[in-house]
Amino acid sequence: MDLQLTGARAFVSGSTQGIGYAVAAGLLREGAEVVVNGRDEGRVRDAVSRLRDAVPGATVSGIAADVADADQVDRLLDRLGDVDVLVNNVGVFEVAPFERITDADWQRYLDVNLLSGVRLARRLLPPMLARGRGRVLFVSSESGVDVPADMLHYGVTKAGALALANGLAKLTRGTGVTVNTVLGGPTYSDGVAGAVEQIARAQGVPAGDLKDTLAAARTTSLVQRFLEPEEIARLVVYLASPLSSATNGAAVRADGGVLTTLL
Repeated sequence: MDLQLTGARAFVSGSTQGIGYAVAAGLLREGAEVVVNGRDEGRVRDAVSRLRDAVPGATVSGIAADVADADQVDRLLDRLGDVDVLVNNVGVFEVAPFERITDADWQRYLDVNLLSGVRLARRLLPPMLARGRGRVLFVSSESGVDVPADMLHYGVTKAGALALANGLAKLTRGTGVTVNTVLGGPTYSDGVAGAVEQIARAQGVPAGDLKDTLAAARTTSLVQRFLEPEEIARLVVYLASPLSSATNGAAVRADGGVLTTLL
């Protein structure tokens, strides 16, 4: 299927690995020009190189910036210019008891998981509205709907991003611009894989066995496994395309059936 993305220009935050990298690769395969992002210049250069190898002939570049820092976001946006597709993917997560989550921790999660999307959309959405075309996507999580007790700061900020996307979509009324959210399920991204391997070493068990145990612990999951980053990315890429024109203000699931509500 041709997703009609040839010639489109996209920016994906937090895209040097994991879901963001998979989204960037998917957009490139559909003919879009992609600007990737990460905090570290070396990792950004490496991601650009790997994407060029993976998608020969693709137009891909990178901008290193910490999107939790307002000043760095301003400098990033000055270099970036206008885009047709904004994918707010960047995010941080960890398991932590509520009573041990400090004010500084909360502020960091708000800056990365919520305010980064505010800052990027505030600059990049108005030109889309003026042109009458564009896509804004938020890569969120089922944890923003069913907030986990052991990841409250993560779930609350993902719920905030979900609300932000819903409100931004109302600004697009009568235009060719859409704003949507993808609710991902438990995904075996680089960050999750690293955490699983670290815990497995500490417990003296094979990482593969621990991975299977953790996946099975999500009793509501219908797929009964971790998702792969590419499975989330495919839905994001579709929603970034002109073919998704009837989907706006939506929270679309790629959660493996973890959520049990109908809507």
